Amino acid sequence: MLSKHPALLLPLCLAATWLVWGSTYLAIKFALISFPPYVLSGTRYLLAGGLLLAWLIWQRSTWPSWRQVRNASLIGFLMLTVGNGLTCVAEQTLDSGATALIVAATPLLTVLLSQMMGSRARALEWCGIGLGLLGIVLMNLDARLASDPHGVMLMIIACLAWALASVLIPRLDLPQGSMSSTIQMLAGGLISLPLALLGGERFPAAPTAGAIAALLYLVLFGSVIAYSAFVWLLRNARPALATSSSYVNPVVALFLGWLLAGETVSWPLLAGMSIILLGVALIGWSARSKG
Repeated sequence: MLSKHPALLLPLCLAATWLVWGSTYLAIKFALISFPPYVLSGTRYLLAGGLLLAWLIWQRSTWPSWRQVRNASLIGFLMLTVGNGLTCVAEQTLDSGATALIVAATPLLTVLLSQMMGSRARALEWCGIGLGLLGIVLMNLDARLASDPHGVMLMIIACLAWALASVLIPRLDLPQGSMSSTIQMLAGGLISLPLALLGGERFPAAPTAGAIAALLYLVLFGSVIAYSAFVWLLRNARPALATSSSYVNPVVALFLGWLLAGETVSWPLLAGMSIILLGVALIGWSARSKG
């Protein structure tokens, strides 16, 4: 199993968060055709958490303490109820590529919050983050954000919640292994669905086949696989590397927009993508270095 080969886990988990999560922005857009935002987010994580819980029960995994359940539930609330939930709300008016561009601010926020809590960022990490942000600026010369300040503000709040959770995870007593992401997803779903009902959202009477397929993709690939990989990265890699998916996700999201929706990819996008990937390489180099 992969747990016996930790050297394989880092590249595989990075691939999951970079590539799979890059595609989830478009999947959310498709799912929103039928599902309201918090119904979508809550259902996604409740189903994914339920699947993982069933697998853990079958494996006879050790149950966590109440303290660990509480801590994992806090992370689930920040990342999934606030972070992903507001992302779904924002994508009602923002396109998927624009949403991914805003999320690229998360590594910077994570490193800043981490530094405030005593962890000093390395010079190469700052260089990588700076290059990533420069790449995002170049990309915005072509892929302009919709004139929707409300949607942009929601995404900034979502990024702050995600960054705070990213900093807290290595500092909290959390369940071991997959039990941590399982409880986080269950908590995110159990909090999101009541919020959806209180906000007037309802389950669709006749969702489209495409929306159902997008929801299932989000459950299996975006949550069970990629979110579990992200939680592992946060506990085993430096914060800047663990959140570097925020730089690669816009590249994937914009490529899929070009491939599936006919969006134009011009020189600012290509230049921005190149600079972003260079920034990610610097962050990865810093993460492998000692001291």
